[in-house]
Amino acid sequence: MTYRFTSIICCILVSYLCAAQSESLFNGKDLSGWTVYGTEKWYVEDGLLICESGPDKAYGYLATDKAYKNFELTLEFKQGADGNSGVFFRSSIEGTKITGWQAEVAPPGSNTGGIYESYGRGWLIKPGPEKDKYLKFGEWNTMKIMVKDDQVTTWLNGEEMITLKDEKIGKATGSIALQIHDGGGIKVLWRNIMITTMQ
Repeated sequence: MTYRFTSIICCILVSYLCAAQSESLFNGKDLSGWTVYGTEKWYVEDGLLICESGPDKAYGYLATDKAYKNFELTLEFKQGADGNSGVFFRSSIEGTKITGWQAEVAPPGSNTGGIYESYGRGWLIKPGPEKDKYLKFGEWNTMKIMVKDDQVTTWLNGEEMITLKDEKIGKATGSIALQIHDGGGIKVLWRNIMITTMQ
């Protein structure tokens, strides 16, 4: 009986490991696995991924070369200056025109953790205003984004920000992309970008 129970547990664990695969999207050395879109600055310094406004003060993106469907993404960010950025998922880019969905990263009072559809319906869901206190502006924050079929959930520093079910999101597949907003004067630091893919 014990042997059979152990075998069942082992089968469950093997199935889980086969279904979920974790990897680091940032190696701490260079931009391998990513492509820069636009003229804004993306560089690595002291093991950190940094985005910074360039002279054009335009939108810029750093997108994964791989596409992802179902996943759990965790990363840390620290906002300097304006700090208006975001994490796109299931996205596609031509030049600096991006289609897809953004988990907002923004200064206080600007809906960090909410979901915005670029070149589409705009804001789909914003966190309640009482959740703005979870953002530590100018300090390191941890964001988690889980996308499974048609459902998206975001967390900021361990606190759930939103949960959204959306048929259009459910049909899409695409890259992960970090954004730098237009307007100039923006700087955001990133580290520990980890993704666990799911079936």
